[in-house]
Amino acid sequence: MGNAAGSLKKHLETAEKTGALNFTERGIDKFPPELAKVADKLRNLDLSNNKIPSLPANIGAFKLLKSLNISKNRIKELPESFENLIKLEILNLSYNILATVPSGVNKLKNLKEVNLSHNNLVEFPVGFCGLKHLNSINLSNNSLTKIPDSVEGLEATEIIVNQNQVSSVSPCIAACPRLKTLRLEENCLALEAVPSQLFSDSSVSLVSLEGNLFDVKSLDSVPGYAVYMERYTAVKRKLD
Repeated sequence: MGNAAGSLKKHLETAEKTGALNFTERGIDKFPPELAKVADKLRNLDLSNNKIPSLPANIGAFKLLKSLNISKNRIKELPESFENLIKLEILNLSYNILATVPSGVNKLKNLKEVNLSHNNLVEFPVGFCGLKHLNSINLSNNSLTKIPDSVEGLEATEIIVNQNQVSSVSPCIAACPRLKTLRLEENCLALEAVPSQLFSDSSVSLVSLEGNLFDVKSLDSVPGYAVYMERYTAVKRKLD
């Protein structure tokens, strides 16, 4: 830890000038309190691959943060002041042990990318609904069992919910205004649990459902699937 402390001091000096601090894989077991010295300057903070169990109560003081990567730690919960990180655009909290996400995240109006994969979430984090700049939210490898009605307020263009235990998907997901890609691979969905509105009444151009309780070839029988395939083919043609 002595070496880590000395190294951190040098990183802090650099962060004062650049607004960026990368302190990954250092074996630290707490959020460095010394970072408070550059709280009003940091725009990018990477503390991934450590053993940090919690974020400080004053994390909201880092008001200029645009990118926060604290993946592969031991974070159990997010403090209330997390909602004050209003300039945050990229949030990576993957590979932690979060069970819930506070509703206050709906104040993070500039969020573009959220990675919460490999946590212990049991409920869909609807706090991210209404964020108009959100492009991608990754919820893979959690313990989600359903996608609720309130998902219709999620403005992400890509929603990834692979490798959960989802057995129920609300038809309201078809109302997500910007959704183009939905990944629900390796869940517990039966064919009748796949809402036909997703195919017939949405603008989604890629739905990935491999590894559920049915053969994906049987999707042909779902009303609206032919309409969806037209969208899928048109988009694929543009990309090729």
